[in-house]
Amino acid sequence: MKNLLLRTLTGLVYTVVIIAGITGGSYSFLALFSTITVLCLWEFYNLINTQRQAKISLWYNCLGGLLLFVSAYLYAAGITSPIIFLSYLTYMMIVFISELYKKRQDPIIHSAYIFLGQCYIALPLALLNLLAFSAGKESNPQYCWTFMLALFVFIWINDTGAYLVGIKFGKHRLFERISPKKSWEGFWGGLLLTAASSLVFARYAPEIPCYHWTGLAIAVVVFGTLGDLAESLIKRTLDVKDSGNVLPGHGGILDRFDSLLLAVYAMLFYVELFIRN
Repeated sequence: MKNLLLRTLTGLVYTVVIIAGITGGSYSFLALFSTITVLCLWEFYNLINTQRQAKISLWYNCLGGLLLFVSAYLYAAGITSPIIFLSYLTYMMIVFISELYKKRQDPIIHSAYIFLGQCYIALPLALLNLLAFSAGKESNPQYCWTFMLALFVFIWINDTGAYLVGIKFGKHRLFERISPKKSWEGFWGGLLLTAASSLVFARYAPEIPCYHWTGLAIAVVVFGTLGDLAESLIKRTLDVKDSGNVLPGHGGILDRFDSLLLAVYAMLFYVELFIRN
């Protein structure tokens, strides 16, 4: 009972912080997700160092991911041109060149771990900026949190629906090798509940057709589930239960954003192909 109360309280605080950061304006969005980028990378690289006995510089490579996020923000907001990404390319070159002088036994694996973290975590979080600002579509892009909020709400509703339906009716395992508790019944329950919730967004954002909101919900559920499984695969490979213990009752920061890391690609592709074109 105590653990359930702690988990509920932590989840409530987490939800409030995310919604406030998204809806509070472009600067609160920048501050919130810059912090999330650093924390997720920190957890990932710390796991690699601990479980694989690597020697990845936490501060340097977390700042590298932060550089990508801030560069994407400045570009998407129309503050600077794509030349800003040269700073991140410089970071990437330094990672490769530095291996020449560190005399590691296996520099390829070490570099691969670094760039896995950048591609798996920093890149999708940086792409949130394109959802928020629609870079390249206007001469003076404005911050709009509608798609951002929908992305998180769809993920939360899917997680809740999949859990409740799975607990009650789950019999057929979705991907037992990686996540024994997930079921097909839970997946379809989460999908249907999330699709139904898209009607609320259609009601308050009627400029986007209802069928597009439903399409976005389905895309987020499918790729969010795959994102969850992808992190489960990483944790199973590293033989850990949670990515960290920052959030009492929930594990680490990365555990809370695993679904988003693939869902953001699906939503961005859908928005760019069918809504903003």
